[in-house]
Order: sequence, then structure tokens, then C-alpha cells
Amino acid sequence: MIHSSKHTSNPVVAIDGGGTRCRLALRNGCADAVVELGSANVTTDFDAAISEISRGLGLLGARAGIEMAELISLPAYVGLAGVAGPSVAKDVAEALPFTHIRVEDDRPSALVGALGARDGVVAHCGTGSFLAAQINGDRRFAGGWGPVLGDPASAQWVGRRGLTLTLDAVDGICAHTAYSQHVLDKLSGAAGVVQFASTARPADFGALAPAITAYAAKGDALARQVVQEAANSIAELLPILGWKPGMAICLTGGIAPQYASYLPDDMQSCVTAPAGEPLSGALSLAQSFSEEIAHEHL
Repeated sequence: MIHSSKHTSNPVVAIDGGGTRCRLALRNGCADAVVELGSANVTTDFDAAISEISRGLGLLGARAGIEMAELISLPAYVGLAGVAGPSVAKDVAEALPFTHIRVEDDRPSALVGALGARDGVVAHCGTGSFLAAQINGDRRFAGGWGPVLGDPASAQWVGRRGLTLTLDAVDGICAHTAYSQHVLDKLSGAAGVVQFASTARPADFGALAPAITAYAAKGDALARQVVQEAANSIAELLPILGWKPGMAICLTGGIAPQYASYLPDDMQSCVTAPAGEPLSGALSLAQSFSEEIAHEHL
């Protein structure tokens, strides 16, 4: 698909990769060529992520009508889930064929894409999650440390928490609801829940989240508890990142918009639509990177 764009800067490549999907774009003149692929999390599976991105580059070159040699000579900004530090970023940069490449985690792309130049905060909850703030030109991030050590309010957290409370209901710790019964029917009882969880990947847990938000919307007590806990975790952290009443809050990712009505009133009134998506943020960061390269060669 070619997306029209008002940008006319030098050609750049941008990649936005997460636990659910990976998107690659070439901005060349006044049009963006975009391809979308599967998961690209370099912590979950480095080799699979690199393979998927490499496949995507071939598709992107074909879609844009340029040779691979030309494509890999362009400045590339790569924002990927699972880039937990400089050593991982270096490994990714060396594994991809670009001459000029900047690799970061997926948080800056989402922040810049959502807020543009505005001050505000972002709660990004997809398969994984993180919070971010952009205030007076400073960017600050929290979370994004993966499903074992973090990712509160992510889709995988919601799916996993729903299973935990379902087992609590089995134990008589809380009351059964239509949602807990749905889970037990779907997974063949408590033993099936445990079996599922023993091999489930983050995306598998995340696939359970839409049912929880749907049951919550119908007033199911257990499902509402899960969604409220997720929203509470966001509400507690945003002020620590610098959010103040009146400042924009963008809820991005697949599940975060579901939390809007569960936030405190002063936060609900500040929820605003994102200016763009992570891929548009990655393209903006790619253009900045391209300008840095051009400046260095002056």
C-alpha cells in the first residue's frame, strides 16, 4: 500500500516491530510504501525477528520498485520490542544489511507517533506495555521490560490475570462469573487452564484479552476487576512520569483505549486521540537520523 505524505525529505526507511506485528516503510518524496508482517521481538526470538525483518525488506523493495542495494543504502531507523540495551541494539544493527542504521526499542516511535510535538504522556498497551512522557522537550520512559518482569496492563497481562482470577474462582476465593465459566469451557477446566499457561507465549495470553474487555463491557465482575486493575496501574504511574491535570494522555496499542472509562475523572478528561501511529513516529525519527547523517558529512 502506498500512503500519500506531505513530506519531501531525503528517502528513509523506518521499521516498527512488536510482539504482534512488524511494519516497514519507505518514505521517498511524497509517498510512503508500507508492508506489514508478523511478530518481531528480538528478546523473545532474535533469529526469527531478524528473519522476518529481512523478508519484509524484500517485500518493501518490491512494493516500492527499488533494488535491494539502493534500499539498504538509505538511512534506517529501527524501533523494535525487546531491544533492552545497547548490546542488543548493536546485535540488531549488525544483523541487518543497512549502511546507516539506528536501532532503539519500540517506545520512542510510539511516543513521537502519538504526541507529535505536543507535551503529554502515552500509555502504550499492546502485547507488551510501557508508559512514556514528552514534556518540555524531554522524553522519559517506564516499563517495556517484557512479560516476565513487567508489562502491566498489556494484553498478555490482562489475559494472564483473567486466568489467575478464574482459578481463584475455582478455589472459591472469589465468585464465579460468566467470564470465568467461559474460560473453563474454552480450556477444558482448571487442568486445561494450567496446561495452556505452561506453554503459552505472550501473544497467546494476549489473544485472551478481547474476551475479557468484552465481558467487562457487559458488567461481568471478574472481567471488570481485571480491566480496573490494569487501568489503576496506569493511573498510579503517569503522575510519577510528570503528568499533570490538563496534559494530554494518549492510550495507544490494541488494548489501552479500553481503559479510558476506568481511569480517574481528571485523567479521563485528558484522554486525546493520538496524532499518529508508531510507524509514523519511526518515520519522523528516521528523518531526524537522516538529517544528522547529512550534517556530519557537511
